Amino acid sequence: MAKFAYTAKALELQKRFDTEALAAAELQVIVHDALSPPDRAFIGQSEMFWLASVDSQGSPTVSFKGGAPGFVKMPDDKTLLFPCFDGNGMFFSMGNIASTSHIGMLFMDFVTPSRLRVQGDAQLTDDVDIVGLWPGAQFAVRVAITALITNCPRYIPRMQRVAPSRYVPDTTTGEQPIPGWKRIDAIQAVLPRRDQGKADTVGGLISMDQWGEMVMKGDPLA
Repeated sequence: MAKFAYTAKALELQKRFDTEALAAAELQVIVHDALSPPDRAFIGQSEMFWLASVDSQGSPTVSFKGGAPGFVKMPDDKTLLFPCFDGNGMFFSMGNIASTSHIGMLFMDFVTPSRLRVQGDAQLTDDVDIVGLWPGAQFAVRVAITALITNCPRYIPRMQRVAPSRYVPDTTTGEQPIPGWKRIDAIQAVLPRRDQGKADTVGGLISMDQWGEMVMKGDPLA
């Protein structure tokens, strides 16, 4: 049985809207604690998920994580592994994981559509054998699954996949192009040393307003 239970307030709402019996049945039908073959197939082709975490004061955040299809690894039926690639340097979600470990993951497929929710206890790892699974990763995250929840596709808009992100690290070399925001003139002095001067190799500096226009127009170089 998955380590999953309704809170008192959730139970109150179930009673209010006459879903107590339904919710109890769903605990037996759609909530589980080990990856099923369909779960494995779904996660194995996913190139994105949303990561929810909380800090030590209980303040939540949610972030988007992306990679090549199948970038989330499944070494066994109760464990997930995913990489931390270069980001904005805030380490907001990763800091939360280091502080409290409790996370939620939402896998979405807008083409089919379908979705899968995962809850677990996460830990950061520098294990070279694990981090080495993703060339270009800074470190990795190991998730001990506590519950998986299979959700129906209701309300998910059906969309067409156009192209992968050009910024996903190369699965062989780990190389990736510099993102547009690292070309903004106002932040050059505070970029990590490894990124200093890179803007000159990809067209030079741009202003914050120029970058904002690129984002609004859907420029793939943003």
